[in-house]
Amino acid sequence: MDALVATLNKIALNPELKPLLAVLKAARNGAVYGAKVRFPHALVMIFLFRSGSVREKVRLVLRATRQHARNLATFAAIYKSTMLLLRYLGPNGYNKEGPYDTFISGLLGGYIVFGRRRGSVTKQIVIYIFARVMLASAKLSIEPGKHALSSFITSDTRTRIKDNAWPVFAALSWACVMYIFRYNPDSLQSSLKSSMTYIYSDCDEWDSLRTLLWHNK
Repeated sequence: MDALVATLNKIALNPELKPLLAVLKAARNGAVYGAKVRFPHALVMIFLFRSGSVREKVRLVLRATRQHARNLATFAAIYKSTMLLLRYLGPNGYNKEGPYDTFISGLLGGYIVFGRRRGSVTKQIVIYIFARVMLASAKLSIEPGKHALSSFITSDTRTRIKDNAWPVFAALSWACVMYIFRYNPDSLQSSLKSSMTYIYSDCDEWDSLRTLLWHNK
């Protein structure tokens, strides 16, 4: 057994195998992170807002957790594998990363893992990523030296934008989602619609002190 462990450790520390083993570890980390993040969220949301037996709810929790873990693991493996392939086949020379390799790798992984599937978990991940991209893009848009127009933004204007961008973004986001929920609720993602119905619509209905304070219905 000690000889086997020593052999495996030698393989794991082989610098020639490091790029390939990095793909394996990326998939491992994606699966672990996906499970850690999704399990508590699915547990709370499904047991609070989904109907059905305990057994059915547990099955839904495990299915959502497995899907999230699989999605992140698969994307990580595709991304790292494509990056590795482009480094060796690209026009920038042997083992050199090109300026667009990461974009191409993300594009391929995003299409294969998230673009061809439209499940609720997949949509939530993509929407989360999109929101983060928009916030990062907004920050970059006023950073000096990032683009040609940034030279026309004074330091005072940049400070004012930074101080007010988040309050404006937060206020407009909530204004829009409340308007959509009020007039077109079916266009919202199902879990968001369910949560908002519980908070903002069910509060208008009760038939006793019990359903006013202790139980929703």
